[in-house]
Amino acid sequence: MYKIDKIQKENQRIQIIGRIISAIVYILLIPIIIFNFTLIIKSFLNPNETPDFFGYKNFVIVSGSMEPTIMTGDVILVKEVPEEQIQTRDIISFTQRGTNVTHRIIEIIEENGVTKYKTKGDNNNTEDKEKITYDQIEGKYQFKINQFGIIIAILKSKITLIVLILIIVLLYFYKSRKECKRRKRKEKREQYQEQKCKKTIRLNKKGIN
Repeated sequence: MYKIDKIQKENQRIQIIGRIISAIVYILLIPIIIFNFTLIIKSFLNPNETPDFFGYKNFVIVSGSMEPTIMTGDVILVKEVPEEQIQTRDIISFTQRGTNVTHRIIEIIEENGVTKYKTKGDNNNTEDKEKITYDQIEGKYQFKINQFGIIIAILKSKITLIVLILIIVLLYFYKSRKECKRRKRKEKREQYQEQKCKKTIRLNKKGIN
């Protein structure tokens, strides 16, 4: 009896650990899938625009023009903000000639009634040759994740999205199959206990007779 109780407790402990691991996996994977799916759909609908997630965009830094503030390989998050919230000394990401650039605003000027921004990389000796306008700005710098570029590049991949969905599906089927086996074992135990109980009752009746 002691061994049976010990085995049951061990099985319960394993089941609890399995549920915790499954919950952690779902908590990690589902937001990534939602994030990826949103970006892919937006890229498909608006191929000429950088996709955002609730107004936030991420960029992987590939040059050292903003060092040491932002290092090569860092991932930055920028947010779309109204024009009046953009000020001198702000770090912004903008599109110029089909390339995404992240530099600091060093001066805001008016040219023919149009607001333009002079920019410069912190690590550059000279300012950028071309001034930019508000419609070129992708967003205002919010924060960075050090050396996270490779991981972000992997997470943005369509292949990654497919793999993550497959993992979720496989986990679901694995849990369903395991739960089905558990129910069958439980039913067999209950049937065995019921048969044992009936047998005991019959033996007791015979003994009385």
